[in-house]
Amino acid sequence: MPRLTSLALPFLLVLLTGTAASAVPPHDGPTGPVVVTTDNETPVLYDDDDGGNASGDDPAIWVDPDDSSNSVVIVTAKEGGLRVYDLDGHELQSLPATPAPQTDAVAGRYNNVDIAFGLEVGGQRVDVAVVSDRYNDSLRFFAIDAGGAAADLPLTEITAPEQAYLFQPDRESVDSEHTAYGLAVYQPRRGPSYVVVTQEGTTAIATARLVVTDQGVGYTAVTHLDLPGEFALPDGSTWVPCEEPGVLPQLEGVSVDQAAGAIYAAQEDVGLWRVKLPLGSASPRLVDRTTDFGVHDVYDEGTEECVPVDPDAAGYGGSWLTADAEGVDVYYGPGGQGYVIVSSQGDDTFVVYDRNGKNKAIGSFRIEGDSVDDVNGSDGLAVTNRPVGRFDTGLLVSHDEPETGPGVDEERDATNFSFVSWGGIADALGLITDTRTGNDPRFAS
Repeated sequence: MPRLTSLALPFLLVLLTGTAASAVPPHDGPTGPVVVTTDNETPVLYDDDDGGNASGDDPAIWVDPDDSSNSVVIVTAKEGGLRVYDLDGHELQSLPATPAPQTDAVAGRYNNVDIAFGLEVGGQRVDVAVVSDRYNDSLRFFAIDAGGAAADLPLTEITAPEQAYLFQPDRESVDSEHTAYGLAVYQPRRGPSYVVVTQEGTTAIATARLVVTDQGVGYTAVTHLDLPGEFALPDGSTWVPCEEPGVLPQLEGVSVDQAAGAIYAAQEDVGLWRVKLPLGSASPRLVDRTTDFGVHDVYDEGTEECVPVDPDAAGYGGSWLTADAEGVDVYYGPGGQGYVIVSSQGDDTFVVYDRNGKNKAIGSFRIEGDSVDDVNGSDGLAVTNRPVGRFDTGLLVSHDEPETGPGVDEERDATNFSFVSWGGIADALGLITDTRTGNDPRFAS
């Protein structure tokens, strides 16, 4: 069974709680998002019985090292399982959310996905899609066929049986749904690979070390850290982000800067954190706050919404992220340069931060459709600086909800994913484009 370790670090949380509201340096506010366009999106998914309860959430990009035109995009569809698309947005494979290979397992709910490169499985190096399964509080693993889009079945599950729960002690507790949520893979240049996972409905973040046995891929040595859930404000009050009863300000979107060994994690109602690995080795830093950070709200049980105690309160928020802060990924540039990209779900934009130093906000963009609909309400995103087929300067993939437009039944809960050329984003914001470095060990850096 995996070894469970908790890093409560009460002194650290007191420090963060007391300083977080003043920890983010002031910066000039945005002049308004630039506009980039896309003409490429995936088929619509419907979150209802007729649609197989498929609700798109999070993408990952797998680049074929031999022929980048055979690269694929892997996405989660929650109770609808996984989908695999080619670079034209055509569906190659649909995998149901089957029960996990555990005792007392139920059909899964796949929330987030990332890729572990070059795991040695059965004497061969295999790239593996790693997926968080909320209904079984565990990780699932799927081998990516080396043929990419040319393969009949790009993904095959290789999860080792009887993996322990990541956050909960037993099946009854797993059914509370405070379980595995956001996910990112960490592969340092030396040593074992890890997965970073957040917990739905809490402030917890965890790491688990990947292990390979003759029965498949699993994990062990699970370590937890709780980020703050309340914050001391300059006016002397304590701010607790408003949530529905029994829920804490959760984190979902996470990405790991592989070279720096640091997690970027979006706490939905709070902002963007930078957390050094291993967990507990340094104080987490709040990079940026949401615009309504520090505004005291109260939960209205009638409307099931949070409303301000004082509608005129200004709060102590930043200028860029409109809650919820959601998807996060890292764009790698030469010599440690690059960017951290965050989905600002509340205003349908994406904020770009400097990868270096204090992660200064550089600008933001909005994705509009050319013969397809605009991107709204993005939950998850993925970016690569590698040439990917016709996306020769890199590719960004974003979740889109609600999906609208011709042929879409807008009375149903419709989602999909849009593909955007990194070159268009770089041109619009004056960013660098680099196709040499990155987090993929299959390519020389």
